[in-house]
Amino acid sequence: MLHNALDTFLFAFNITAPIFVMLFLGIWLKKRNMVNDDFIKTASQLVYNIGLPVMLFITSATTNISQVTDWNLLIAFCVMTALVFIGSLLTAHWHCKDARDQGVFIQGAFRGNLVILGLAFCANAYGEKGLALASLPVAMTVVFYNVLSVYVLNRSLHHTSNSFMPTLIGVAKNPLIIAIFVGFAVNALHITLPGVIMDSGEYLSQMVLPLALICIGGSLSIERLTRLDVTAVSACVWKLILSPLIACAIAIGLGLRGDALAVLFLLAASPTATISFVMVQAMKGNGELAANIIAQSTLWSLITVTLGLWMLQIMHWV
Repeated sequence: MLHNALDTFLFAFNITAPIFVMLFLGIWLKKRNMVNDDFIKTASQLVYNIGLPVMLFITSATTNISQVTDWNLLIAFCVMTALVFIGSLLTAHWHCKDARDQGVFIQGAFRGNLVILGLAFCANAYGEKGLALASLPVAMTVVFYNVLSVYVLNRSLHHTSNSFMPTLIGVAKNPLIIAIFVGFAVNALHITLPGVIMDSGEYLSQMVLPLALICIGGSLSIERLTRLDVTAVSACVWKLILSPLIACAIAIGLGLRGDALAVLFLLAASPTATISFVMVQAMKGNGELAANIIAQSTLWSLITVTLGLWMLQIMHWV
């Protein structure tokens, strides 16, 4: 029994540990001045605008959709996001002394870093199949996240401009969403991609996630990693503990098991998205709180993701 428990823990640890090695490498490189803010900004743009879209396009275009599309996974993830959003919205006044911080807290509680850390977890666990299973939930949730974030930040910061049109236009132009849906269209039309595109895409795919993880690590502040804040900790509880628990409970109730359940857990348990800081700063909110939530959730997810995946393994659900 002990041997089996150790084996399943090592399985979970081997999925999460390489991700965090790259994050801590980014922290170390930044501390040694081997990478700077300009490099991180440029590399992040390269990853977001070229690397990730190419990787997701290739995955969506070449995967057997009928074998990896699981609507229960998508339903469970969307319902979980809505429930966590509503729950954190209703309880935000308990956790925030300043009413203007409520939107920052809520966004930190429900908005996960799916595009980089979520996909990295899935790819490290299940390779191309993991990426394929995650592609549609990621595409749908990016839309969901943006609309909810604009609403809740406007609500707490009392902005008079509440039009969602700029947000919807931005979502429609999002390179990740375009890449995924174009890839699915190519797949549905049974178009065979030339070898040069496949090979080039493979090179980019091998580069993009490690580079993205190094950039995230380089952008994390050591000071924020060691600073505990009640509001930030509360947001982390919602994001790292309640989100995956709710998602997995819904999915198990829908009969989801195996790789799809593991992918759902890895996406739901991902720490707070770094883009949330950018949105808070742009809307003149509490950027310090947003950055603290990102740093703390990223640090603690090393433990929560590993233990959560281990528990799913022990229960023979994945």
